[in-house]
Amino acid sequence: MSGHQDQDHGHADSHEGPIKTPKQLAWAVFFAFVVPIFVIVLLANYVTADTKPAAGSVGLEEQAIAARIQPVGSIELKDASSAGALKTGEQVFQAQCAACHGTGAMGAPKLGDAAAWAPRIKTGLEALLNSALKGKNAMSPQGGGEHSDVEIARAVVYMANNAGAKFEEPKAPAPAASAAN
Repeated sequence: MSGHQDQDHGHADSHEGPIKTPKQLAWAVFFAFVVPIFVIVLLANYVTADTKPAAGSVGLEEQAIAARIQPVGSIELKDASSAGALKTGEQVFQAQCAACHGTGAMGAPKLGDAAAWAPRIKTGLEALLNSALKGKNAMSPQGGGEHSDVEIARAVVYMANNAGAKFEEPKAPAPAASAAN
């Protein structure tokens, strides 16, 4: 009979699990919830790590912040007297005006075409310069552009004189008087 009890007892051992006490059960339940949550948090961090700036990155440096919030446009004041020598009328013509006035594009009078320039020359240098600085028809305003107003005036005189006008080339403006007299 004792052999039979050993068989029952052996049979009962096969149904027992690794958890033998309530304390072990509490720990098993705790880790059954904590471990998957921990794994999910680690995976989420791994997946989103590419979009986060790395430690020591330049994401929050003052220059980076300033670049992100800078205005769309800016104003740049030019001082013709400190910019060096003024360009000649021919230099400005080649750089700015030749695209249209060299080819006659969009109805622009060609350089040296006396017939096309004659009615314009009759209006005078001031009228021509006003058209150049403020724009006229398809020509965009040149005032405040790449060249100073004096340089644009020199280009106008260059083009008009090539068509028969006798305008005098504008001189460089006198330097501003210093405030400490």
